[in-house]
Amino acid sequence: MPPLAPFEEAAGFTRAIRVGDRIIVSGNVGVEEDGSVSSDAGRQADRCFEQILAYIEQLGGYSGDVVRVRMFVTDMADADAVTAAFTRAVGHARPAATLVAISALYDVQWKCEIEAEAVIGSLQ
Repeated sequence: MPPLAPFEEAAGFTRAIRVGDRIIVSGNVGVEEDGSVSSDAGRQADRCFEQILAYIEQLGGYSGDVVRVRMFVTDMADADAVTAAFTRAVGHARPAATLVAISALYDVQWKCEIEAEAVIGSLQ
């Protein structure tokens, strides 16, 4: 399991966990390594997928193992940009996917939150 971030410790959850051949990655937002947040929803989604795929790789999987993705956007006008990031990151694996609009995320700068599931060895 990847090391826990301070928020994970305080809240009592795990960002990513492997159970047998399954990897479950909880919601990620597009915060850059330096703590900044792009105003571009597509960049935020790309960053979400960068984090998700890094967790999956740390736990022994790779992008082709992704079988399900859930994407939450605060403005449906950003749906195409978020979908494009999905396609770049995991479209080759053709996972089941959901994209829904929600009223808000914890920080008003965040335009999307994305979670994923992978099954090791699922890509044929």
